[in-house]
Amino acid sequence: MLSLSFLRSNLRWLGAGFLLTFASSFGQTYFISLFSGDLRAAFDLSHGGFGGLYTLATLASAATLLWLGKLADSQPLARLSAATILGLALTALAMAAVASPVMLVLVLFGLRLFGQGMLSHLSFTAMGRWYNAQRGRAIAIAAMGFPAGEALFPIVAVGLALWIGWRETWVLAAGALLLVALPLAYALLRRGRTPRHPAPAEGEADGRPPPRDWTRGEVLRDPLFYALLPGILAPAFILTGVFFHQVHLVETKGWSLALFAAAYPGYSLAAVGASLAFGWAVDRWSAGRLLPAYLLPMAAGLFLLGVFDAPWVALAFMVLGGATAGAATTLIGALWAEIYGTRHLGAIRALAVAAMVFATGLAPGLMGGLLDLGIGLEAQILVMAAYTLAAAGLFLVLAQGAPRLAKAETGA
Repeated sequence: MLSLSFLRSNLRWLGAGFLLTFASSFGQTYFISLFSGDLRAAFDLSHGGFGGLYTLATLASAATLLWLGKLADSQPLARLSAATILGLALTALAMAAVASPVMLVLVLFGLRLFGQGMLSHLSFTAMGRWYNAQRGRAIAIAAMGFPAGEALFPIVAVGLALWIGWRETWVLAAGALLLVALPLAYALLRRGRTPRHPAPAEGEADGRPPPRDWTRGEVLRDPLFYALLPGILAPAFILTGVFFHQVHLVETKGWSLALFAAAYPGYSLAAVGASLAFGWAVDRWSAGRLLPAYLLPMAAGLFLLGVFDAPWVALAFMVLGGATAGAATTLIGALWAEIYGTRHLGAIRALAVAAMVFATGLAPGLMGGLLDLGIGLEAQILVMAAYTLAAAGLFLVLAQGAPRLAKAETGA
């Protein structure tokens, strides 16, 4: 699936993509939510209150990303990545000193914008632009930074918070970003990559017309884009919501937070395996043709989580959810380049990432509000399982009826 020669000859660029997604961990919901109990206690917030603040901050970051993400098409990636990591580090320091709900919203805005939003966006924009025939595999390797962070940081953060305190843990996070991630990212990204062969532009071997480069305005007028969004946003919305309310979840199930955190490596291993497998499959068949399959593991995991309370369910949900998450990062990372081209990929991906960030911002507040109304988390999870199956069915219909979801590029 992955040749050693490909890894050796592209280690610099693949390593940069991995580093950016790995560093994004400090702005991801699963990491921030580890401190939700401390933050709610510090400011006397309910589940819905904290979820509402989180939603407000995340939606603001999504709106900002629509503008900021376009810079990936015009600014040097090394400079833009360094500035983003610096912003994330300063925001992590601010989290260590957060003193009011208003300041908390501003801090959450920065963490979500620089971490989940920009670092992920820059990594996948680079992979999509730098690779053609090996795009799926390149994105899969870059995406391994997500499960690597998910396997490492929850256990480390929980341990550090118990040992030195939750505020001090954020100080250490800022130090890691400034002293390790920032100089390493700049060193790796100083030199970009040009695909060995350009994407086909003279016609294709199978007789189909070559793909064209869409502008963001054209994408916004494309019905296919809106038809794809309900299913594409499902993992971001659902997994964010579950992870954000993981403290309440473990209380409902009678588990410990340590038990749930210990299941994250299962999530990570499944995400790595699925990401690599789908990376190879994307290069073989195209992302569009694989869309109907990738949501099914998460649907099964949600059903188990909604119905059963046994401790093994935590690991089963993590593995199945991780499989969908890993497949999603590869599939969606390649999909936009396949159907819309690469010339305006930064602007188009910024649009898609902003929609994803919007979904992740909506989930905590909506689910928290439902909890405050007395609608249990397990009931919500079963509804999300049904929605996931419906989204997979929609993908199946689109894959059969939309010619542009067939393979759009070959090349090197």
